[in-house]
Amino acid sequence: MSTGEFDGKVIVVTGASRGIGKGLAIYLARHGASVVCAARSVEETTSEFPGTIHATVDAIRAAGGTGAAIRCDIGEERDIEQLVAGTIAEFGRLDVLVNNAMTPTRAPLDDSTVEQWDDSMRVNVRSLYLFTQAVTPHMQRNGGGSIVNISSGAAAHEVSALMPPGYVIYSVAKAALERFSSAAAPELRPLGITINALRPGAVKTEHTAQEFGPEFDWTGWSTPEDVGPPVAYLAAQIDTDFTGKVLDVSGFGKTWGAGQTSSK
Repeated sequence: MSTGEFDGKVIVVTGASRGIGKGLAIYLARHGASVVCAARSVEETTSEFPGTIHATVDAIRAAGGTGAAIRCDIGEERDIEQLVAGTIAEFGRLDVLVNNAMTPTRAPLDDSTVEQWDDSMRVNVRSLYLFTQAVTPHMQRNGGGSIVNISSGAAAHEVSALMPPGYVIYSVAKAALERFSSAAAPELRPLGITINALRPGAVKTEHTAQEFGPEFDWTGWSTPEDVGPPVAYLAAQIDTDFTGKVLDVSGFGKTWGAGQTSSK
């Protein structure tokens, strides 16, 4: 049953077929948003990563929410354009974009290729630029909007020495995401649009479960649904001065998100 926090708002969530994206899509729909679930996964496969955008929409509708599925490869400019156009055709507006989809390139530096580097930057960084250009006029027309970029603690300089080999390309992409968020904020603020980056912490998803194996100790790890409240707070920052920030989920309700106005 909807709490109505986002009644009348339309939110696009990329990477919504599984993991954090699926959890966010269901959470935001439960709080009143009409959610467009975007990802490449439109058909179930034998992959170790099950889930489709249609299954996510089914879960939203089963709970009484409103959702729509639109296929999108965020590495393709045409797909991004069609996702935004499809959202407007379906719901007539677009208020919030949650950039969650990414390609988690894993390769030790000495074994990596320029093709892997270019693919990561095309999908994970170039898409931020294309999405922001595509959604800005629609958000501005509605009186403002919010862009929430899902980052990672891997972007932080201080964790480099603690990380295993293979995370260089991934870490650089996430660092670029954070810098894009802070750099774009001053130009988007006069349009009523906020843009923030969130580090969600350690979250157990289908991908991390496969990566670390069944014997891994998951103590202290969050679920995708746990990321819902801080993302909802950022999504509600429409036409406010809460923008250009790189935030860690551990501070939610402590150093940020508590006692502050969430909308104008």
